[in-house]
Amino acid sequence: MAVKDVREFNRFYTNLIGALDYSRHLHTPFTLTEARVLYELAHAPRTDAADLRVELSLDAGHLSRMLAKFEEQQLVTRGPSEQDARRQRIALTTRGEEAASLLEERSQDAVNTLLGPIPPDDRKRLTEAMRTVRDILREDQREPAAERVTVRGPRPGDLGWAIERNAAVYAAEFGWNEEYEVLVARIVADFAASHDPQREAVWIAELDGERAGCVFCVRDEAPGTARLRLLLVDPAARGHGIGGRLVAECVAFALAADYTALVLWTNDVLSGARRIYQRAGFELVREEAHHSFGHDLVGQDWRLDLAR
Repeated sequence: MAVKDVREFNRFYTNLIGALDYSRHLHTPFTLTEARVLYELAHAPRTDAADLRVELSLDAGHLSRMLAKFEEQQLVTRGPSEQDARRQRIALTTRGEEAASLLEERSQDAVNTLLGPIPPDDRKRLTEAMRTVRDILREDQREPAAERVTVRGPRPGDLGWAIERNAAVYAAEFGWNEEYEVLVARIVADFAASHDPQREAVWIAELDGERAGCVFCVRDEAPGTARLRLLLVDPAARGHGIGGRLVAECVAFALAADYTALVLWTNDVLSGARRIYQRAGFELVREEAHHSFGHDLVGQDWRLDLAR
């Protein structure tokens, strides 16, 4: 019975939103898949083709042909990644940004038209039901391993572990030098020496009882603002939703502490973390090139408004 209900809902909803003829639905020349790729490129600058393929679960050949078509239409540029020449960096051109902006505007209008006749109380029920569907299916996709993940407060030895794993993982994956370890050690030491338990916190994730990740929430210099720092998921524990769980803990804590915004600084090479932040609702507000940790990088400031 559940299978029948799901299939009936799929047929109803795809017809309702025009998914079967997306280009006609939004009066654009793009298919639903093409529009989604443009959306990802617009919201995740300096994206690699491999990241797009994984994020959207696309066949490599299909994505390659799509990107070639976009390049012919002067919507994107392609070139080797600055960090790994084996990876292909994709960026929107000015024409591509205009196309993505038009798609976003028409998508927003389509949803507003869909929601317009619905009374406020029913609209709330609808969005809550959608959120429930999304959360349940995400839990199922994480497999039973999700039940093996726990998130807790710090214990003796955890802060030292956070320093060691951050330094080791970023050295192994990105070649960052001791400058990064010094930065992490300073952040952790400042937290240990003088943090306010009501306004600042750290969480440790465990997988099968072993440390698997961490994140810090500290007071920012800007009034009413908290800062997310040192999000890390150990490579051996990835794929179990740990990063999302840690960020969710940080967001919930910031809300409970009456912060009005949560901000973070990262670098564009950290594509996996960037996707976690985007799913949590953070928006990219600033980018700046810099040379740190032995490499030329592009720093990014992200922000999540928490005002209720």
